[in-house]
Amino acid sequence: MKKDKLGTRELIFTGSLLFGLFFGSGNLIFPVSLGQSAGQHFWPALLGMLVSAVGLPLLGVCAIGLTQSNGLLAIASKVGRHFGRIFTVLLYLMIGPLFILPRLADTAFVISFGPYLTESSQWWPLVLFSLIFLGVAYWLSRRPAKLLDYVGKILNPLFLVILATLLAVTFLKPMGAVDQRALVGYGGHPFSTGFGVGYNTMDLLAALAFGIVIVNAVRQRGVTTPKMVAKETIRAGIISTVLMSVIYGCLAYLGATSVQRYGVQTNGAVVLATVADHYFGNLGQVVLGALVILACLKTAVGLITSFGETFEQLYPRVAYQKWILLVSGVAVVIANVGLDQLITYSDTFLTFMYPLAIALVLSALTTFFVKPPHRWAYRMPMILVALPALLAALTSLPGKLIDQSAWLNRLAWWNAALPLSDYGLGWLIPAILGLLFGLLLDNFWDPRDPLRSDRSF
Repeated sequence: MKKDKLGTRELIFTGSLLFGLFFGSGNLIFPVSLGQSAGQHFWPALLGMLVSAVGLPLLGVCAIGLTQSNGLLAIASKVGRHFGRIFTVLLYLMIGPLFILPRLADTAFVISFGPYLTESSQWWPLVLFSLIFLGVAYWLSRRPAKLLDYVGKILNPLFLVILATLLAVTFLKPMGAVDQRALVGYGGHPFSTGFGVGYNTMDLLAALAFGIVIVNAVRQRGVTTPKMVAKETIRAGIISTVLMSVIYGCLAYLGATSVQRYGVQTNGAVVLATVADHYFGNLGQVVLGALVILACLKTAVGLITSFGETFEQLYPRVAYQKWILLVSGVAVVIANVGLDQLITYSDTFLTFMYPLAIALVLSALTTFFVKPPHRWAYRMPMILVALPALLAALTSLPGKLIDQSAWLNRLAWWNAALPLSDYGLGWLIPAILGLLFGLLLDNFWDPRDPLRSDRSF
């Protein structure tokens, strides 16, 4: 039955679905580490993280909604048809079978079962676990119409109940006061350091990737008018990001109050394990394992589903069911034989893709308020951002590679010379200039000029 908007309950479950897709293991670990490290600068550091880890993904959801797009492919194609296809394929390959999906299986295994196994005995249990984990994710992804039920109504509420139990105990019986000592970086620039922590969650890419899942979920509930689909998508995004903000704050507080008793740990996963053991004893590892497995499973289901729906749209000769089987199978192989090597270089690729994604979102949001034509408002930011994004990506290569290469050293020097590069934002000024220049071209260039035609790159 067609309708103008989602009911309150449907909207809450759709927001829950989006939150569930976003919130993986990294979203548990990063805010805990920030809370441990920020010390007396807890609040400005947390605010910086919320701006990048919550604000940017919300902008991504809004970009999909305001442009009334089906997802990443539709928005990226506004730059150019060929660019849209290439950018979409590369992004989905990286967040799907080649990196994040196998990492989810590996992370869930290491945190849940790693403490019970020696390094030499982990091989066959990892094979078995990754087969079961990704097999369950594949099974849940077979029916996209049921995704709201599986994730929004079952997996995510169960995850929130377990997490809320741990966080409630933390607030009722805190391990100590917020430690006043701040680690290097937080003392001088707490906001920008926190911004960098949130930036590393890469949730803007997830927002663009999951857009097609949320749009389809809204449509399956009877809202089919493009304008109303856009409105309901944004409302679900707001619910999701508000919930993420509250949980990030609670997790950061958990990390901050653990320092006096246990000191600053190497990463957030160690802190969560320590805190779970502190409050629940031997049961703590079971609680943490269930928490992490659920967090990773929710995101894995979303990645497989969005990959299958997008690639079926790109290559309709191959059915959705075959795409999700392929992506799950490749992820199982990489999780067991090639993940460590891939992680070494995947951050470089993501460092290149992320500024391009932000530029794309900025263009989409700006052109909503500036009526067509706006072809160059998409193209110029992408052209100007590409070089600083490439410099930042090459600079993020393993240090031994940069030290052994004179030209990589030179590129690292050029990257450091860009304004705001110290904060990982060397692309920001080029993006703004490109957007302004593109708007000028769109509004003042002679429309009879062949460059103003709709031909793609």
